[in-house]
Amino acid sequence: MNVLSLFDGMSCGQIALNRAGVSYNNYFASEIDKYAIKITQKNYPNTVQLGDVCSIKSSDLPKIDLLIGGSPCQGFSYAGKRLNFEDPRSKLFFEYVRLLEECRPKYFLLENVRMPKEWQEIISSYLDIDPIEINSSLVSAQNRRRLYWTNIPDIKQPEDKNIYWKDVQENHAENVYYLTPKMEFWITKDDKRFFKHKIYHKSLKEKMQMLEASHHKGISNQRNFTINDFGKRRYISVLECERLQTVPDNYTKGVSNTQRYKMLGNGWTVDVIAHIFKNIGQEPKTKNYLF
Repeated sequence: MNVLSLFDGMSCGQIALNRAGVSYNNYFASEIDKYAIKITQKNYPNTVQLGDVCSIKSSDLPKIDLLIGGSPCQGFSYAGKRLNFEDPRSKLFFEYVRLLEECRPKYFLLENVRMPKEWQEIISSYLDIDPIEINSSLVSAQNRRRLYWTNIPDIKQPEDKNIYWKDVQENHAENVYYLTPKMEFWITKDDKRFFKHKIYHKSLKEKMQMLEASHHKGISNQRNFTINDFGKRRYISVLECERLQTVPDNYTKGVSNTQRYKMLGNGWTVDVIAHIFKNIGQEPKTKNYLF
């Protein structure tokens, strides 16, 4: 089987294929972030990197059996400027559609964020299929609701694994993650000059808020912190972020923590994708899809 992964990032798709027990001959990746590429090649050195999605031609590739991707979501999200399809990053969705039409794969998967119903319906009209919404909280310690458009058949909600923050928390996080006394002071004073949003302290039996690409030392616009047994506050660690995304421990090691947080925030929850991939091998929902 030949796989083409658009907007591949750190190649969560390959982790998921291996975890689902789906074998493949070639994995072609379209990615332009040098740090994500570095991590992919560290873990999967046989990956064929193709660069910018806009430059990919199906005529240069062998027959593609599986097309996957999570096109940049900044223009689709409830958060941000909500620029919809006029955002240049969101227009990359149409590159996915172009290659879906050119490659005619047996299976496809497109992931994106929750969005206004009218935007969702536009995507569904292009793909001629409705998405399934899955919350990563079913397979991880993270609340992360995402939409998945796929012709892989019989996709149902994953069974709840009942994983909570206590199951992924790092017991001996490095000192670099702990807040300085000055930061603790401003937080204690609830000084709005220091932060704009509420700080969430997650108890051990709760789920963590959604990771985002803007993470730096665990900060998103939810400002995720945890507290150790001695009452000291710290950011969630990179290792904890990997576990929240069900990525193998230290998979992203090899670049700066800032880049690791970013690619984890951009990445997929691997166990959700593996759950979907387990049905590869069955007849797809539609034949001669779109053609």
